Amino acid sequence: MRQTEPGPDGFASGELRLDRGLTAGKVRRERRPTLEEVADRAGVSRATVSRVVNGQTTVAEHLRTAVEAAAAELGYVPHAAARSLVTHRTDSIALIVPESPTRVFSDDQFFPSVIRGVATELDAAGKLLVLMTTGSNEGRARVERYAVGGHVDGVMFASLHDADPLPELMLRRGVPVVCNGSLPHLSAPYIDVDHVGGVKAAVEHLIAQGRSKIATITGPQDMSAGRARLEGYRQALADAGRRAVMAIGDFTAPSGVEAMRQLLADEPDLDAVFVASDLMAHGALTALRESGRTVPGDVAVIGFDDIALASYCEPPLTTVRQPITEIGRTLARHMLRLLGGEEVEPSTILPTELVVRESA
Repeated sequence: MRQTEPGPDGFASGELRLDRGLTAGKVRRERRPTLEEVADRAGVSRATVSRVVNGQTTVAEHLRTAVEAAAAELGYVPHAAARSLVTHRTDSIALIVPESPTRVFSDDQFFPSVIRGVATELDAAGKLLVLMTTGSNEGRARVERYAVGGHVDGVMFASLHDADPLPELMLRRGVPVVCNGSLPHLSAPYIDVDHVGGVKAAVEHLIAQGRSKIATITGPQDMSAGRARLEGYRQALADAGRRAVMAIGDFTAPSGVEAMRQLLADEPDLDAVFVASDLMAHGALTALRESGRTVPGDVAVIGFDDIALASYCEPPLTTVRQPITEIGRTLARHMLRLLGGEEVEPSTILPTELVVRESA
């Protein structure tokens, strides 16, 4: 075995050097400055430094300035665990999405846009975002243990299903909760959009175009969004004296394909369809092409969401736009107000808008 001669500093050629006198695996750790050292540098008591570090407002401004300057000079960073024992706050807030990771990070862009809105607001407030998914019973149990174990200051929910026990459980354990969408009998504040109004505008647009048989592909009926979008469709048809024709999907593209095939088999003379999500509408367009129908010539199609995919469908998709990123931002703002002891409206409804493109 070839020996390598040491260099002038005692290290062999090619040997990883991390610090003088240390080899790989023996990294020298710098000692953290202590609270006492900050107090000594600032010329104040340890108790004063502790009050400044923990955000208390009972410290004179000149003392606060001295402590902050000393902490910056020494590179002092408060120990998070010790600080939370004093403040009873972790400065972390959870966003729980009761779906599988595959669904959360799929191509529909809904959840990433909500997450972006939440993260923007929490970052501006100096808070950490903890993202958790609960696509299985085991995942739900892990989330429950983490959230009620004091690791986060509050919990935001997106994509709620009626049977999900977590929101009610969190409330019973005293964890602040804000939801995207409502649950029956849940007392937590929630943010939603005007599903009914948006869908009525879409269906009325189809009626005004002279479409005579307008079907719908609904979302899941165990979710408030799915129920509300179906209600908007039914109201618009009832107002026009029309008969409702529906098939049920689950907000995914494959379910849109299957539901559209079912509708064409049951109602081959339909000439328009409102689809309760853009992903399902994309699937519906695929099924219509397979059947030889033209869009919008034979069948007009309208979706819901206005994700980026809507503009790139063939033809580009008319859809009901909901402010997805603003949903996330509003979720975070409401949570920050709750944690600050402020009152929060029990429900906040954001507007929707019909965006007309070539499919209708």
